[in-house]
Amino acid sequence: MNAIIDVANITKNYGSSRGITNVSFQVQEGEVFGFLGPNGAGKTTTIRVLMALLRANSGTAAIAGLDYWQQSVNIKKISGYLPGELSLDPDLTGGQILEYFGHLRGGIDQSYLKQLIARLELDPSKKFRQYSSGNKRKVGLIQAFMHRPKLLILDEPTNGLDPLNQQEFVRMVQEVRDDGRTVFLSSHILSEIEQTCSRAGIIREGKLIKVGGINELKDIKQHEVIITFTGPAPIAAFQQLPDVSQAEPLQNGETVRLTVTGSIDQVIKTAAQYSILSLKSSEPSLEDVFLRYYEGDGVVLQEAHNVSQ
Repeated sequence: MNAIIDVANITKNYGSSRGITNVSFQVQEGEVFGFLGPNGAGKTTTIRVLMALLRANSGTAAIAGLDYWQQSVNIKKISGYLPGELSLDPDLTGGQILEYFGHLRGGIDQSYLKQLIARLELDPSKKFRQYSSGNKRKVGLIQAFMHRPKLLILDEPTNGLDPLNQQEFVRMVQEVRDDGRTVFLSSHILSEIEQTCSRAGIIREGKLIKVGGINELKDIKQHEVIITFTGPAPIAAFQQLPDVSQAEPLQNGETVRLTVTGSIDQVIKTAAQYSILSLKSSEPSLEDVFLRYYEGDGVVLQEAHNVSQ
């Protein structure tokens, strides 16, 4: 399998503010690759470099063997790009915007365009300024997908989408993968990356800290589970579970708060052996997870081209 994206030691500085430092990774043809990190980690900067919207201070990047800067026009011909923030003519309708992008692409399959509009439930007759943030996102997604590009580069693609449209997006990505095409998507939501990607790179504070298969991300996935019982909380029963990293009593000893790394399946099965009043599970923000996981850890950076083979 050949690498369609090959990034080696890319650094982009913004003076005193954070950019990205020595970022290296490869994305193979036909895979869905996730770029995971909290907001401000460097995901958008990396993507803007790939799309030649920013020029790196050092390092190299190629898409389909084409230099990201010298051959950016040819790269754009084979790519579909969704930026993190859309800046489009507010007085054009969604349909007019999509028609404009279609002409830029030299014409597209109109039946496929209509399918995408219907699947994402977009009203193309409204002006762009009248759209909610979710509907503006739909316009961006449709223009990225509609010409069936060889490579899709999507920056936080589900921002603003409701749950039903998020699931439709997942199906669209799966269809692209099944067609042998490639998707590179950034997200700050771990569960979104799990749903769509086979591999992911994790970026924090401008540095790539891990690249690997989705199953290798289990060690950073955490849930907070709060369970209230009708009697004293059986804390000892949860402390024995391998995925429970912390168990603490709350509210007169009848409620327990658990920090669970990985699956909460065993927690639920254990809790079911007792009389429960309530159970609540929540996934903390990725920033909170990173702060706990890497605090004082002295993380060793892993260059993607060393671990993505």
